[in-house]
Amino acid sequence: MKVLEMILVVFVAIQHMLFLVLEMFLWQTPYGLKAFNMTAEVASASATLAKNQGLYNGFLAAGLIWAVFFIKNASQKLQTICFFLICIIVAAIFGGITAKPSILIVQGLPSLIALVLVILNSKKK
Repeated sequence: MKVLEMILVVFVAIQHMLFLVLEMFLWQTPYGLKAFNMTAEVASASATLAKNQGLYNGFLAAGLIWAVFFIKNASQKLQTICFFLICIIVAAIFGGITAKPSILIVQGLPSLIALVLVILNSKKK
């Protein structure tokens, strides 16, 4: 795996670890309220759902970290990274349509760029 690909994939993983923290632990704080443009009432009513969503973001991050650093077989590494990046892209498309269009840029674009680079560089080998 080339350095640029690895940096982008790890960047996406770090993003999703930060989403986990924001959704699971900071949802009802002033920072969470501002980040999601919510009232305290909305945050309180949706806190359990946000924690669940944060946990899923953590699983996506864990999958990418596992693939980058612990899978040794090149083919399995490529397939696992592609799987998790595609999951993130699909989630970003759905979130962009149903929740907030900026999700497409913040979550989807880095994942799409990483996926394209990973696939293009895998063809060069």
